[in-house]
Amino acid sequence: MIRQRTYFTIVVISLSFSFASSSADAENFVQCLYNYPRTTTSISNVVYTKTNRSYSSKLDFSIHNLRFKSNTIPKPLVIVTPLEVSHIQATIICSQRHGMQIRTRSGGHDYEGVSYVSKHPFVVIDLINLRGIQVHVQKRTAWVQAGATVGELYHGISKKSKTLGFPAGVCPTVGTGGHISGGGYGFLMRKYGLAADNVIDAQIVDVKGKLLDRKAMGEDLFWAIRGGGGASFGVIVAWKVKLVPVPSTVTMFNVGRRLEENATEIIHKWQLVANKLDENLMIRINLRRVNSCQTRRLTVQADFESVYLGGVDQLLPLMQKSFPELGLVREDCTETSWVDSTRVRAGFRRDQSPDGLLNRTQLSVVSFFKGKSDYVRDPIPDVGLEGLWPLFFEDEAADAFVQFTPYGGRMYQISESEIPFPHRSGNIFQIQYGVYWHEQGKVASQKHMKWIRKVYKYMEPYVSKSPRAAYMNYRDLDIGMNNNDHTSYDQASIWGVKYFNNNFKRLATVKTKVDPQNFFTNEQSIPSLCKRRK
Repeated sequence: MIRQRTYFTIVVISLSFSFASSSADAENFVQCLYNYPRTTTSISNVVYTKTNRSYSSKLDFSIHNLRFKSNTIPKPLVIVTPLEVSHIQATIICSQRHGMQIRTRSGGHDYEGVSYVSKHPFVVIDLINLRGIQVHVQKRTAWVQAGATVGELYHGISKKSKTLGFPAGVCPTVGTGGHISGGGYGFLMRKYGLAADNVIDAQIVDVKGKLLDRKAMGEDLFWAIRGGGGASFGVIVAWKVKLVPVPSTVTMFNVGRRLEENATEIIHKWQLVANKLDENLMIRINLRRVNSCQTRRLTVQADFESVYLGGVDQLLPLMQKSFPELGLVREDCTETSWVDSTRVRAGFRRDQSPDGLLNRTQLSVVSFFKGKSDYVRDPIPDVGLEGLWPLFFEDEAADAFVQFTPYGGRMYQISESEIPFPHRSGNIFQIQYGVYWHEQGKVASQKHMKWIRKVYKYMEPYVSKSPRAAYMNYRDLDIGMNNNDHTSYDQASIWGVKYFNNNFKRLATVKTKVDPQNFFTNEQSIPSLCKRRK
């Protein structure tokens, strides 16, 4: 009994000391911010500590995954929502002075919550107030601040031009800061490549608090932040992007085929032609479970979702020639504008206002989520697909999906070393696995996480090898994590080569040059090659 009481006393004292220490760190850090000399707008209005009434609402607003919203998840000591670059500079300098880590959040869609969760005392820089967009139609360029969402960018472009677009993602609430720095792809990928392929300048605040553009940062750092993840090197402030021409009319279709409607055979043919189709045509497959109308039993449906850069009269002959197995007819197709196609693909109804793209919250109810990714270099045989279908019938797969996104076109024309994103020629398509659930508690989370890991393991024989590649924007801590703030290059390579292949060493070299002491660090940040100071 005496030992138990002694242990309890020690724990209470330890926790109390830790809380007091953290509170003192936060107070000293905030005082440093207030004393920072170069801010033109008072920073006090954008600083939120845990004692502030708005703290929880500011933190929770951009959390799109309930896995990282529970009380057991570490919370930032301070949240800063900058109104100007000097607020970012002050936060970086004061964080270093007072031993705080920085996590930078632009949209909050990080699959593992890395942009707003840390085990160490940390500060969140939430860029939600820095979301200005300047579109220059004649130059076909735009400056977009890192806190703007993909939807806000699409909306801003459409207000200035009906025949310009940008090749970024489908989800409109994703922040451009993280999305573009990790690659970024959508229905324009086969025509124009990734979002990161179309960046022509950028602004970043480095570890010294300096604001750098492309010329000032140099080509090595500019290379690294376009696909290598900006959070490893500094805080991205803005991107200058190249806008791309789109026709005034595009054609969409979404055709569902179930297992009893020869879905397996149609998917097999899709694998043979999807990466060879006209580059104006993107057809991705979304696999999910549904109830069969015929048997009233569970079945798997393959939704063939497409955007074609042209009219239906051009699309139908192309499909009849290259992919007649789908059975596409005119009634399946809808002609619309490019920006409206982005709204519909995001889940909006056609009769909803285009201003819906400005909504920073999810279209559906926020739930728990886990995602993973793969790349496929050889067609998955029918026996492989047929072994996948039963996994959809398990209880945990009620709100699961497996998505196939085709390659080809522009993606095959760009070198794998042009930017850090290496997944180019040789890939037929990319796979995204995802599972949602709504039940609270550790047991439910473990069940669904176990399910998606089982699917991932099952797919191993049919996907890329040495390494088994993965997409950084579908961050997956299962594939490896840094040990600590000074993880060795070899340790980080366990996950690094899966995201970046042969580009990983160059990323580490750039990191060593611009952030040798590894201040900008997280569970999957690029490591510095410098040895740790004793």
